[in-house]
Amino acid sequence: MNAAFVTFDGGALTIEDIVALAERRRTARLSEDPAFIARIDRGAARLDAHLQRHGVIYGITTGYGDSCTQIIPPEHHARLASQLYTFHGVGLGDHFDAATTRTILAVRLQSLAQGYSGVRYGLLRQIAALLAHDLLPRIPQEGSVGASGDLTPLSYLAAVIAGEREVLHHSRVLPAAIALRECGLSPWPLTPKETLALMNGTAVMTAQACLVWRRAAYLAECATRLTSLLVVALRGHVEHFDAALFACKPHPGPQRVAARLRDDLHGMFVHPPARLQDRYSLRCAPHIIGVLEDTLRDLKPWLENELNSSNDNPLIDPDQGQIWHGGHFYGGHIAQAMDSLKIAVAQLADLLDRQLAQLVDPKFNAGLPANLSGATGPNAPLHHGCKALQIAVSAWAAEWQWSVPVGNARAYLWIPANCREVRGVVLAHHNMIEQGILEERWLGAAGAPTLWNGRACRIRSCAELEAARLGCTSPQMFTTAAERAAFDRLLGRVRQTIWGNDAYGAGLVAAGLLDLVVEADLEPYDVLPLVPVVEGAGGVVSDWEGRPPGLGHDQRMVVAGDPRLHAQAVALLAA
Repeated sequence: MNAAFVTFDGGALTIEDIVALAERRRTARLSEDPAFIARIDRGAARLDAHLQRHGVIYGITTGYGDSCTQIIPPEHHARLASQLYTFHGVGLGDHFDAATTRTILAVRLQSLAQGYSGVRYGLLRQIAALLAHDLLPRIPQEGSVGASGDLTPLSYLAAVIAGEREVLHHSRVLPAAIALRECGLSPWPLTPKETLALMNGTAVMTAQACLVWRRAAYLAECATRLTSLLVVALRGHVEHFDAALFACKPHPGPQRVAARLRDDLHGMFVHPPARLQDRYSLRCAPHIIGVLEDTLRDLKPWLENELNSSNDNPLIDPDQGQIWHGGHFYGGHIAQAMDSLKIAVAQLADLLDRQLAQLVDPKFNAGLPANLSGATGPNAPLHHGCKALQIAVSAWAAEWQWSVPVGNARAYLWIPANCREVRGVVLAHHNMIEQGILEERWLGAAGAPTLWNGRACRIRSCAELEAARLGCTSPQMFTTAAERAAFDRLLGRVRQTIWGNDAYGAGLVAAGLLDLVVEADLEPYDVLPLVPVVEGAGGVVSDWEGRPPGLGHDQRMVVAGDPRLHAQAVALLAA
């Protein structure tokens, strides 16, 4: 097995394979094994033979859906291929981003590679070429009901393969025909069954679900790391995460989270805990994060079954030639999985909201300053620290509570109880996910608010912010060098977890260079003044994907280099 490639040969793939393709950490490779090619082409030949003998196949000689009783005259059969994607070109909304579009291509390729769709090997080669050249169909996000496959969004893939509509290529939007020609490709002449096989499946919902699954797993990792920092800042109990305690209620997810917390916090505590037992937001963190982890584990086979399935209609047995008419385009398992995942992530959002509320409130934060404001002297009353931040996080948590589907709303209720000791109320007798919102809002909310050229932005320092904002770096927090070293190790893990998930960020973390990230709605003229200051000190300024500033799409700027650049950059931005 070559780790640099994801091979499409009819074998099973994992969510991790698909995500690696989306992030361009691995490259798609279509099998050229003669037996595989013969199996794919045999399915198309079987379809043609059946058509010659019997004359009627759904979607090839008939209309679609309820129009299946309408027979298409033979002289019009060839036009069905373009008619299907043409009349479905009515999508609305924003276009899918590049990573999601790559995932859609990969998921559809994997389904067709199973060999039951009655398409020619050349069609698979065309999809693989789109991935290889990063020719990404511009696919609107709205228009699929999921019960008949993702017909409308996938029509944009079919149209691009045939040389129509638009693609995104190297940040340029181009007509598909021109982009194909630039890459040395030609439009593929689709047959009616090939258009139907491309469109009448679950590739869009499955692609989104794979990415959502990985982001939810990332959130579980981040929430665990942040909980470790909270335990330090609030002088909490490591004993709440004891292995013997979690053996008494052996759900695997909470056990794994508790083990990570024990490992993070090993060797760190000398001070007596602030309370006999910690509040729910610390003590029950493994149980809340653990529900998400167990949900992820339970749903992974569902998503991978869908990923590795043939889910269009009709299907063709390439060996026996049998034609099966069915309903594998139905996306019920994906919908159910995402509903379940959304509930678990909403619980996580509430946990993080309660943790921050406890951290900024002097009644509950074990002696830390109110709102974590470090201001002193006569101007101290002017400073309110993280007060607005905590209010904003509560607003986002409320938004998540509202977004949990009505049919499952009784499963979890977010109301304060027991003198605010309890926040989340579970009613055990009783969905696609806005995951990126949670990542940007909750994990991004740790940043210090500031202004740069009149624009609101956040400055986040990996080495300092995750600690300083929690009040963890004051010298009196640590009485021994060993305890300080243990905390530095934890900070390193927080840095790796939060910032190392991105391929470019991971390289900076591994090199020990990642120091400062500025998030804002930036224009080139905002970024350029910082470049000579940082580069003059031996650092690098780029956007988050490693491109130099000034290209007009700098949404997140990375300042990498000597940690001392942090102070210089912040001073320049403040000015």
